[in-house]
Order: sequence, then C-alpha cells, then structure tokens
Amino acid sequence: MKVFVTGVAGQLGHDVMNELYKRGYEGIGSDLAQTYQGIADDSPVTRMPYVSLDITNAAQVAQTLKTIHPDVVVHCAAWTAVDAAEDEENQEKVKAVNVKGTENIAKACAAIDAKMVYLSTDYVFDGQGDTPWQPDQTDYKPLNVYGKTKLAGEEAVRKYLTKYFIVRIAWVFGINGSNFIKTMLNVGKTHDEVRVVNDQIGTPTYTYDLAKLLVDMIETEQYGTYHATNSELEQDNGCGTKTGYISWYDFTKEIYRQAGYTTKVTPVTTEEYGLSKAKRPFNSRLDKSKLTENGLEPLPTWTDALSRYLKVLKVNK
Repeated sequence: MKVFVTGVAGQLGHDVMNELYKRGYEGIGSDLAQTYQGIADDSPVTRMPYVSLDITNAAQVAQTLKTIHPDVVVHCAAWTAVDAAEDEENQEKVKAVNVKGTENIAKACAAIDAKMVYLSTDYVFDGQGDTPWQPDQTDYKPLNVYGKTKLAGEEAVRKYLTKYFIVRIAWVFGINGSNFIKTMLNVGKTHDEVRVVNDQIGTPTYTYDLAKLLVDMIETEQYGTYHATNSELEQDNGCGTKTGYISWYDFTKEIYRQAGYTTKVTPVTTEEYGLSKAKRPFNSRLDKSKLTENGLEPLPTWTDALSRYLKVLKVNK
C-alpha cells in the first residue's frame, strides 16, 4: 500500500509516517517547505521520501497525486493556530489552507480513486452542554474561525468522496512540535504556581497512538466519521454516574504528578483566565464507541499515554 501524508512537519504527520514504516508500507511525506523541517531525530520519517507541496495550489496538488498515485492520502496539514485565525489579516489564509486545501486534496483523491483520511476537531461543535458529541450528529455551530474552516473541510471531503475517513480529535500532543504538555512542563520549571482552566472538559490525544489507529483504519473499508481521543478512566462522580472526562486543570495536575513536579496548580474559569482571542468549547467530550462498533481498537487511556509520552521526553520522576 502506498500512502501520501500531508503535514509531516507537524505532530501527527511525523508519527503517521513512522507507523507506515513499521508496517512495511510505502510512505511519501509532504509539507510546504522544500525539505523536511520536522524534528531532527533519527526516526524513519527523516529518511523516507518527501515532496514539497502547497495544498492551496489546486493544479500542483492534482499533478502531484496523479504522478505519485497513492492508494491513500492521510491529510494532516492544516492551519491550527486557533487564536491567530481570528485576526482579520489571517482569515483568508486560514480558509485557503483548511477549506480550499482540503477541497484540492479531496478532488485529487477522487480523480485517482484513492482513500482519504481527513483530521478534524471537536471545534466543529458549539461546546455547549455536557453530553458527549456523537460522530454522526449534524448540529454543529462552531464558535470560531478555526472550527468553521475545519467543518467546511469536512463538507468538502463528503462532497467529493465516498471512500473517506473523517477523524475528529482534541487536545493533541506528540513528540514533534509544541503542545500543551511541553508548555506546562516548561512553565512548571520556572513558576511555583500556574493557573489553568477547569471548565473546558474533554480528553487529550497522543499522536503516537492516533497514528496506529489511522493506519488500522486505512487497512479497512469502514468509511465514515469517527471520534478518536485517548480513552477516559471511568470514575464514579459520587452520584452513581461513571465519567472519565477531564478538564485542562485535571490534565495539568496529572502531568505534574507523573513528572514529579511540585508546582501548585490553581483552577480558574475560562472567563477568569482571559487571554484567548478565539472562543473555546466548554464541552469537548467526544463519544468514541463507533470505533469498536466497526472493529477498530480505541486508543489507550490518556493517563497511560501521558506516562509513555513523558518517558519519551525523559521527564518521568
């Protein structure tokens, strides 16, 4: 199987390429830069074929995929700077990447009859209530520019293709690039106390685990829309209800506990925290039961993923 991966300089694209290599598949990476600009480690992605590609250039996308003719395209490339997307001078760029770029990939996949994987986000929903979002519900109402453009990307995939996997994720962390965990570890080294929001609820996604799931998916024809974050730990909330979703505050507490930090973590509301230009969803709970219903293995628990990730970063206590 030949797989073309966009956005390999990012967290997920890096891990998808490595997973393809482990399974003996032919992986071709791409990104905007002329040469691979991801983490300078010795993982397979740094030695695998690489193609410079501007996904906003329809003709270039069509010609590149026609020439390479992959069986699958895993589309990880996206504008993910959520707050910067709100700036008026950036909004056309965000649309060009997240909407037009995705449409270009989808059309090119249709032309060569390739499967497509599109990575989306919990931000397509309005984040209200406390009920986990189902992958096939359609009452979206995204709150910010990023969410609106990722939803438009989903719609483009559904318009042009039938052989697609739309996979919504949240709170992403991986070895390549920056993320919340790396930020909290750095802040925890220099501060006695950090303030973290406790009214945005969900679960994180380790790209190493997600990459395995995505390659599992493309080995099947179980097309459709899925949710895929790391699994929750089932805990009794005292009212007889089992819940394992967490807040960013809970996440930070566990990061510091596992890392052996003594930094005090103080919970605050989103309103108290301030700072963000883009509205964030309060409810990022994603129901992932569709994975098992279609014979796919859910991601391990988020605490296990965090433990393994900290070992990679060599910061476990």
